[in-house]
Amino acid sequence: MAIKLEMLKCFTMVAQHGSLSDAAQALGRTPSAVSMMLKQFEDHIGSPLFETARKSRLTALGALIYEEARREVGHFENTVTVIEGISRSKLGYLRLAVTPSVATTLLPPVIRAFTADHPQVQVEIRDMDSAAIAEELFHERADIGIGSLPDTEGMTRRALFSDSFGVVCRKDNPLVQDWDRLTWRNMGDHALIANGLCDLITDPDFAPFLAKSRLRVPNSTSLLSLVREGVGITILPRMAAPGLQDDLAFLPLVDIATRRTVSVMSSRSHMLMPAARAFLDALEITVATDSFSTVPEIQKF
Repeated sequence: MAIKLEMLKCFTMVAQHGSLSDAAQALGRTPSAVSMMLKQFEDHIGSPLFETARKSRLTALGALIYEEARREVGHFENTVTVIEGISRSKLGYLRLAVTPSVATTLLPPVIRAFTADHPQVQVEIRDMDSAAIAEELFHERADIGIGSLPDTEGMTRRALFSDSFGVVCRKDNPLVQDWDRLTWRNMGDHALIANGLCDLITDPDFAPFLAKSRLRVPNSTSLLSLVREGVGITILPRMAAPGLQDDLAFLPLVDIATRRTVSVMSSRSHMLMPAARAFLDALEITVATDSFSTVPEIQKF
């Protein structure tokens, strides 16, 4: 007969309580059932594990086996706790890939709510442009992505909200004087530092301006550093404005038709863990309650 986990449980419980009756009560079984299980274990071992019939003292062999049995039972119980925790979204690991504007505006209240309900879930957050997010999801290096993500084969996408585009420049730039009537045609000879979001803008008047750009920077930190240095101006969504430092200005455009749409996406081939599904619930609630942004131009889907 093979050694069963129930044998180890009965043996360790009897050894800890020093009594069949007390061990049986702790296990929720009858003393005769515990005695039979213990006898089967001893028969398999081929040697007694207790010095007396009262089971109050372990033999030398019993003491050695007890340490191994206790560790095995403890490991099993811990494994059960982890499995149940994961299935109830109380434990686990969540990998998020988000755009910088999402990381600084939408994500903080979502994470606050999520971690309050799931304090033991490990969360990894990486900010990157939307093209990189799609790559991370495709290669299953991220569980959930949030950004300007188009419909993609093999992915599940849901649009959350949209916001308008505007010009980001230094506050001493002459364009600041026209901030209330700024159009693409006002750009003149200003150098554009392009980024991935520029590809989403389909306004006809923007195409010639983009075509003249000789700089393309996907990283937002590097992008804004170049703007701050006076190398050029750039285009960003309205939601990025609250994160700008005091020396930079966000100038809304009055004639732009294109809006930036922020969506949440995950891979259809990568089944989301309960913790990831709980995060999506927190995300939906945050967007629905408008608790993430003071930007009035936000339009929810």
